[in-house]
Amino acid sequence: MYVPAHFREDDLAVLHRLKSEYSFATLVSTEGDGLPIATHLPFVLDERPAPYGSLKAHMALGNSQWRTFHSDREVLVIFQGPHGYITPSWYENPLSVPTWNYATVHAYGFPHLIEDHALLYTHLRSLVAKHEQQFADQWQLDALPSDYIEKMMKGVVGFEIQLTRLEGKWKMSQNRSESERIHVSAELQSSQDPMLHEVGSLVSGTRRRA
Repeated sequence: MYVPAHFREDDLAVLHRLKSEYSFATLVSTEGDGLPIATHLPFVLDERPAPYGSLKAHMALGNSQWRTFHSDREVLVIFQGPHGYITPSWYENPLSVPTWNYATVHAYGFPHLIEDHALLYTHLRSLVAKHEQQFADQWQLDALPSDYIEKMMKGVVGFEIQLTRLEGKWKMSQNRSESERIHVSAELQSSQDPMLHEVGSLVSGTRRRA
């Protein structure tokens, strides 16, 4: 990923937060002929082992991507955070062009299949619990009949990615003047679009870098 110095984010706490809050990500690996293959999946972050942690996920047994996994070949998981269009009409200098502000994390690591039945079940239960917590009447995986669960688990492949490196890019107008950043943030936060409102908050909270 192209990351100019003024957009680079290295704070692990910040990177982990985005991976947790925007956990539906894109997994990219390569097939034997070198062609890339991608799948969109929800991930569960475990901050262990240090320093980068690991990611757990699963995919359908019929999805051939898991067959591209090799313990000595890195895969890439792309987490896309808040993003939005920035109009040059918000800048002081009329000789400006439109751009796009965004926050993203590229996570690299080596995949390993979760072949232990109990570990796979624990992963599935943690994923359900994470996303059900937003509801007052939470659905419970444990409430399903055991034979049905067994049948469904045979149709998925669980895996874990031990992360080896992270790249964070917070393109939040750090290359603009302080007054322009204040204006851009205010315009974005006045939007009725929750995504743009979040981008505005990030612009105001990200320090300017020359």
